[in-house]
Amino acid sequence: MQLMNDRTKTFLANSGLLLLRLVFGGILVSVHGWDKLIHFGQMAGNFPNPIGLGSHWSLALVTFAEFFCGIAVVLGFATRLAAFPLIVSMSVAVFFQHAHDPFKIKELAVLYLGAFVIVFLLGAGRFSLDAILFKRR
Repeated sequence: MQLMNDRTKTFLANSGLLLLRLVFGGILVSVHGWDKLIHFGQMAGNFPNPIGLGSHWSLALVTFAEFFCGIAVVLGFATRLAAFPLIVSMSVAVFFQHAHDPFKIKELAVLYLGAFVIVFLLGAGRFSLDAILFKRR
């Protein structure tokens, strides 16, 4: 006995991708990315530099990823391309910046990393600008 037809499964999968993008992208943009963007000048001098690019460049790249790429993920625009810098940023946070920290400290970065890997692998889904602009289903 089949509980759901393929159309319902597709609708639920696309709804799940939309929810994933809205929740993780929206929180990342509004809490983390926006804060870095509006306080860039104050943060640039003492921002962590875990991979040796310098504090200013590290902050610039993280701000670009968290704010601008985060907005693209929320909208579902160039979603896989936008998710990639977020994956890199969260990977640096998990595996370099917080490498020796207890899991409780790096937990949020791990959650973001997992969410953006899923978005990268599955794409934006039907409810996205990608689907509208490129007629993907």
